[in-house]
Amino acid sequence: MGEGLGEWDDPDDTSAAEPTEGGADAPELFYPNVAEFVANKLAVTYRRPLNTQGSTTWCPQWWKHAEAISRLDALWRAWEHLRLDGTTGMSVWWRDHADHHMAVLLSTDGPFKGCSPEDGHRTKLTPLPCDEPPVGLF
Repeated sequence: MGEGLGEWDDPDDTSAAEPTEGGADAPELFYPNVAEFVANKLAVTYRRPLNTQGSTTWCPQWWKHAEAISRLDALWRAWEHLRLDGTTGMSVWWRDHADHHMAVLLSTDGPFKGCSPEDGHRTKLTPLPCDEPPVGLF
């Protein structure tokens, strides 16, 4: 992935590594990385009709979108943590994490705008414009 958290452009770049998890007391991960989580948990569990002309879309190359990587990574990490709570953990994950982030990701105005479940990754959205803040403000 390029500088800044822009879109992923280099098909030969495999340098992105998963961050290592906590210390020796950290529980073992059920899914070793976000890609495994998306493919083997989220995609098979969170089923929705996809219609780019309607209200939902998806990019099968979700990993080419910086926002999607960040949101899906957050979903994976929250799931890994909350799965250990045998009482309300999964309810909290669905309510506070999955439903929120997936609504944004699947929205036709979300990060996959221009992509198609059938045709894959197509267009790149431009970054939000930012002016330099006044010197000394921060």
